[in-house]
Amino acid sequence: MSQASFSGTYLEGLRVLELGNELCEYAGKLLAGLGADVVKVEPQDGEQTRQYGPFYLDQQDPNQSLYFWHYNLGKRGVALDLDSEGGRKDFLALSNAADVVLDARPAGYMAARGLDYESLVEHNPDLIYVRVTPFGADGPWSTFAGSDLVHLALGGMAMNSGYDPDPSLQYDTPPVAPQMWQAYHVAGEFTVISLLTALSYRLRTGKGQVLTASVHQANAANTELDIPNWVVLRRAQHRQTGRHSNEKLSVRTLAPTKDGRYLLPYGTYVRNFRNSWPTDIAKLRKYGMQADLDDPKWEDPDYRIPNQWRVADVIDKLVARFTWNKELWREMLDAGLPWAPVRRPEENLDDEHWKVRGSFTQVEHPELGTSFTYVGARWVSQQASWKTDRRAPLLGEHNDEVARDWGAAPLGHTLVHELPARGEAPLSKLGKPFALAGLRVVDLSWMLASAGAGRFLASFGAEVIKVEHQSHLDGMRYTLVLYPEGGRAARDAATEPVDIREQTSFNQSANFMEINAGKLAMSLNLKDGRGKKILEDLIRDADVVIEGYSPGTMERMGFGYERLKELNPSIIYVQQSGLGQLGTYGRAKSFGPPAQAFSGLTEMSGFPSPWPPAGIGYSYLDWFGAYNMTTAILAALYRRSVTGEGTYVDASQVEAGLYLTGTAVLDYSVNGRSWQRYGNRNPLKQASPHGIYPALGEDRWVAISVFTEEEWKAAVDVLGNPDWASDSRYATLAGRLANQDELDRLLGSETEKRDRYELMYALQAAGVPAGVAQDAQDRVEIDPQLAHLGWQIELPQTENGIWPVKTHPVRFSETPPYTGGLMDRNGPNYGEDTADVLSRVLGYTDAEIDELRREEVI
Repeated sequence: MSQASFSGTYLEGLRVLELGNELCEYAGKLLAGLGADVVKVEPQDGEQTRQYGPFYLDQQDPNQSLYFWHYNLGKRGVALDLDSEGGRKDFLALSNAADVVLDARPAGYMAARGLDYESLVEHNPDLIYVRVTPFGADGPWSTFAGSDLVHLALGGMAMNSGYDPDPSLQYDTPPVAPQMWQAYHVAGEFTVISLLTALSYRLRTGKGQVLTASVHQANAANTELDIPNWVVLRRAQHRQTGRHSNEKLSVRTLAPTKDGRYLLPYGTYVRNFRNSWPTDIAKLRKYGMQADLDDPKWEDPDYRIPNQWRVADVIDKLVARFTWNKELWREMLDAGLPWAPVRRPEENLDDEHWKVRGSFTQVEHPELGTSFTYVGARWVSQQASWKTDRRAPLLGEHNDEVARDWGAAPLGHTLVHELPARGEAPLSKLGKPFALAGLRVVDLSWMLASAGAGRFLASFGAEVIKVEHQSHLDGMRYTLVLYPEGGRAARDAATEPVDIREQTSFNQSANFMEINAGKLAMSLNLKDGRGKKILEDLIRDADVVIEGYSPGTMERMGFGYERLKELNPSIIYVQQSGLGQLGTYGRAKSFGPPAQAFSGLTEMSGFPSPWPPAGIGYSYLDWFGAYNMTTAILAALYRRSVTGEGTYVDASQVEAGLYLTGTAVLDYSVNGRSWQRYGNRNPLKQASPHGIYPALGEDRWVAISVFTEEEWKAAVDVLGNPDWASDSRYATLAGRLANQDELDRLLGSETEKRDRYELMYALQAAGVPAGVAQDAQDRVEIDPQLAHLGWQIELPQTENGIWPVKTHPVRFSETPPYTGGLMDRNGPNYGEDTADVLSRVLGYTDAEIDELRREEVI
């Protein structure tokens, strides 16, 4: 195996063969951006996604699909007929020279052509073969047909998102799934995280393996509080307009401006009602808009918090006096409150902050004689760059070039920086090796967006040491999903919602424990010089530092990157905040919901105007922040293994969000078209009917996607061939698209008579993509596919007993992730492992540890 050159990207020289449509193209796009040579293998008439809109100048052409441009940026392309002997021979030659095959073809497709893993590995024994499947390789739903909408419904995102109920608390609108291929974005993130982990293992051991991703399981694991609320407290959540789903209606978060746009005054409305008050009232007084809030009683949080609706009313009146572009939000942001404008995706193009960070890039299209603006890098780093300069391939453009370049064997990389041998490499509870055994991570995370990265690394066998102190605890320790009095027995016996207890310790948050499963916990007072010295010693012997504080915090503490390099020249330091460190926003704070508003994602969910944006009903970008950090760490780890060099990554949740806005920015650059919401329809991959329809019962819904005439005829047959279905207006896809409103009404009048699961099973049996809009209870107690995949396992928690915890949605044949990590447990008690870390890792004696404890250093 010859040695690949390595330049300025993360995966330079890595060869990836990609076969598939929307199931895997996002994952391939990420890998190409990280520097891999991703070669897309298409049928000779082109991948079906070349027919997805929008199109350059709205002219449908397989080489001018903006969908294809966006999701295949940075790749090369070959067109092969795998049904011919010559095409199979050419593919086999490429696979012999590949490091990775990324396969999203239907089950059995590659095997029928003698090109499955078992066949390829005979010629390329260290190959990593990644299958991306709609529902998993096996199980009761493994043959189900999926779509973006169906997966978002079955996975729970839809039931968390939509509009408020009517005054009688009945829903008169369906759930509304976020738009622009989010189901495949979620699955793509897990796919890339898993692949990077497998690559690190192969680099150390020479062993390839098979990975199998489930789009369904990935999405089912992606929601926020609904699963722990149901699992721990038997409490259901309900969707609300533009804000988190909740057990009951909460104070609104969208504030309309004078010109009909929206701001998100999040820090005032829901996030920090105690600490935001001085700034809120000062700004209201500045504009003479304080109304009755000058009354001294409003100074008392115990009065103010129960009456927060009144504060929201007053803030709304302030916002309504300004137009959207007057940047009242910026004034509040600069004052320390996480306000945000609810932007359309393309409105970020003029923001100087993203220009400074290089968040967008110009890509040349020489065949058109011009260039267009694309979303670029997902983070900022001086040590390694993203590769975003190659437009998507024309059909068959690189057949000869790739055949010449790839030669006869994988280039491969040589391991030059090994992980330290930190004791005997353990096996997981699954009886298999951990892929990242020996990796040590100092976890200075804050909430899900950064803490989630450590969780994923722990499941791969990294020793993740979460450092915090009771003077500044991770805010997730205070989330209201608290383990109940009476523990698991009380929950198992409950037939009604379990009472929420008063919090009496730092260790009762089920949400915190789930997100920090498998980690060690160390209490350390970083306001004390001795505490800082201990942290320095930890960093000297670590591989990775994860940090999620507000911008500038680490520098002020004396732990900026230059200092970290002095302590450990090969350290991988990944820092993430809402808006990033570099740029024009200074120390501004942001996180999930405001970041979603900034990026355009809030605007990209809901019915068309004049409806307001529905947003995503949880901190979606907190999850993507965690995925983003994990990908950055694993990519930097691979690069360090090959070059010996450390990396500093400055990441922001908003940039992760920009990456999820799909073709919206490109459509604006190419066609001058601003983003417009489209509800549950899909004008990009044409389908009709395509929506979430009522089923029998209260707030019961089924997602249905009909793309072909065969699927339409099958759906009509399942519905009993109602008279209206024979109307000539619905005889063709074009006719159905032209009459969608009436068709949706008629279809809903039929579906509302049917049990949701019975209807789903009948449609799927007929070959129609369909799925129940599942809530948390459905996923935990009914969904047989998730149960088959083992999507939750029982893990012990020291103070609270054994509880279910979500598992990783990608199977590994050789190094399966184990959510309990090295510790074989749920999340840690506060400071639970302090003495162990000090003695085992740093060599402190019992007497020294006792002294540090007495003096409140630990």
